[in-house]
Amino acid sequence: MTVAQAVVEFLGRQYTVDRIGSETYRERTIPGMLGIFGHGNVAGVGQALKQWQQKDPTLMPYYQGRNEQGLADQGVGYARHTRRRGTFAVTTSIGPGSSNLLTGAALATANRLPVLLLPSDTFATRRPDPVLQQIERPEAYDVSVNDAFRPLSKSFDRVSRPEQVFSALLNAMRVLTDPAETGACTIALPQDVQAEAIDVPDEFLAERNWRIRRPAPEIDDIREAARAIEDAERPLIVAGGGVLYSFATDALQDFVEATGIPVGCTQAGMGSLAWDHPQNLGAIGSTGTVAANRLARDADLVIGIGTRYEDFTTASRTAFANPAVRFININVAAIDAYKNATSLPIVADARKALIELTSALQGFRVSDDLTSTVAAEKKEWDAVVDDAYHTRHAPLPAQSEIIGAVNEASDARDVVICAAGSLPGDLHKLWRVRDPYGYHVEYAFSCMGYEIAGGIGVKRAAPDRDVIVMVGDGSYLMMHTELVTAVAERIDVIVVLIQNHGYASIGALSESLGSQRFGTKYRYLDEESHSFDDGHTLPIDLATNAESLGAHVIRIGPGESSIDELADAVRRTKAEFSGGTRSGPVLIHVNSDPLIAAPDSESWWDVPVSAVSELDSTLEAYSEYTARKDTQARYLGDR
Repeated sequence: MTVAQAVVEFLGRQYTVDRIGSETYRERTIPGMLGIFGHGNVAGVGQALKQWQQKDPTLMPYYQGRNEQGLADQGVGYARHTRRRGTFAVTTSIGPGSSNLLTGAALATANRLPVLLLPSDTFATRRPDPVLQQIERPEAYDVSVNDAFRPLSKSFDRVSRPEQVFSALLNAMRVLTDPAETGACTIALPQDVQAEAIDVPDEFLAERNWRIRRPAPEIDDIREAARAIEDAERPLIVAGGGVLYSFATDALQDFVEATGIPVGCTQAGMGSLAWDHPQNLGAIGSTGTVAANRLARDADLVIGIGTRYEDFTTASRTAFANPAVRFININVAAIDAYKNATSLPIVADARKALIELTSALQGFRVSDDLTSTVAAEKKEWDAVVDDAYHTRHAPLPAQSEIIGAVNEASDARDVVICAAGSLPGDLHKLWRVRDPYGYHVEYAFSCMGYEIAGGIGVKRAAPDRDVIVMVGDGSYLMMHTELVTAVAERIDVIVVLIQNHGYASIGALSESLGSQRFGTKYRYLDEESHSFDDGHTLPIDLATNAESLGAHVIRIGPGESSIDELADAVRRTKAEFSGGTRSGPVLIHVNSDPLIAAPDSESWWDVPVSAVSELDSTLEAYSEYTARKDTQARYLGDR
């Protein structure tokens, strides 16, 4: 068979095996392939997929896309919702088709989520050289566009000879199913090699199981961690995505109910506990709740579970202000377990470690004083969210009102999707998560354009759940074309498009840094001042744009009743989906006032301010910035 035929058949027979407690799960690792065809893959992988479509369409179903980055995002969305048990493969043509994947590769690796990328490459033989869309580098003639994937991928290979395909695929599968190493796996496939014939052993094409490694903790580490917890006066848990990927939500709940230790959640860790659980203080860090951040400020022991401690979580190293604070880090990846100069790393599966810690701490419970503080802070923040949900601004609502309306109109099992702009921060502190799978915000890369494509990936993974994509106009314009994919496949997804005529998040950040929202508004150019800041609003109509792509659109106009109309539109669409009276994407278009901020987090994010300026606004911001920097830990372990 050809190399491409071997790739397709091999991938169709790979299975992920996972054991959680007494239950064993086995499912397809690569349930399908996404792709856009051009020269490079049309006669190789394209031919192989067509051949299998006629022979057995279940082996490797093909899904058509509109943008290669969006295809990678679909794979990432699917991978996150399946808790890294499965993902998609993506095939592209050479040149622009391959390079369009670069952002998707970076997104997957930053989030530590698996996706298999198969960009086509130039001729390995170099006979027709250079080819269309080839980049020539005289100092390194063996370099192609695909070498740009090397720093963005957890695994990179190029199949320059047919027999290399065996080791390339086996190595990629190993990384895809390794919870400590996973991310984008890239195998560059030269277009001539794809079509070459090779003898393939039956053993290579047989079904193969890949077991997810879930290492148990060292007993000495558990004993030392238990002693540290027993000695702490104000312990705090930081729950990250690893809680969800290790299926540790029940174990975490058992642990905090036994000990009383409060929990703050990272973006990836939202859903680790239900929002109304007594120990759940909600989001932590720069976009966190006041409740979680106040407890973080005074904590003398931070128990990080499955978190990589990025700068939003640590509020740029200002969140944990107690000079005596220590860290216990439980993580399957050693790079994260050893962060913050901890002397108590536990390199292990989060679920297994929590079960062992719960057993080791039998009889331990935090003080009544800490319990009372947690309850009071939680009650106070819940009232803040209630107020943010139900305060009415007119004619344009605040984004927090829109979030509240969608949250209250949704069901517990619905999944909210977001990635970039001001929405992720507001969702982090305001969205009330009721189900471990209910919150899906891509914030490791915070990639504009991820939302719709990622939402389609989630819907592929969870067809029995309603998927609600929340996206601002700036991010929508980056990659709205995947709506066409949802139309073509009649994928039921609700897109709530918030129109605020600009980049609201960066506008607010710019203002806080003294740059006066420069370049963040969608306005006509004032040619005299060469400014986009003060012109008239552009006459763009994104609702009509979505209609032109085939989506059903519901327009929510400005006015006193806009929030009630939005909630009704969400409920009505969900009912139509469940009743079978509508299929395909529905976009709900609503306007907002970008100048009404969500409740404050009493936190900080380090974005440098110009030290010298002729703008008074910048000088004022720099004064505030230097004061904040004085509270920042300078190095690992520096408190």
